[in-house]
Amino acid sequence: MSYDEAMKLASRDEAFKATIYAMNTLLIHKGIYTQDEFQQLFVEWVKKEEAKKARTKEVTRPETAFA
Repeated sequence: MSYDEAMKLASRDEAFKATIYAMNTLLIHKGIYTQDEFQQLFVEWVKKEEAKKARTKEVTRPETAFA
């Protein structure tokens, strides 16, 4: 299968996932970073996003103290 054929078959979401997979695989194989480094940064990003969500919920949560 060619790249163009694969792009036609893949949905937008699948194409994005395939791009990330290909880029990470290439970078790991080239020795730019290790799987452990990737996983550490992945966890770091998720933690930051969860903290953002928690702050947003605190700001948008209705006050119950006056109920």
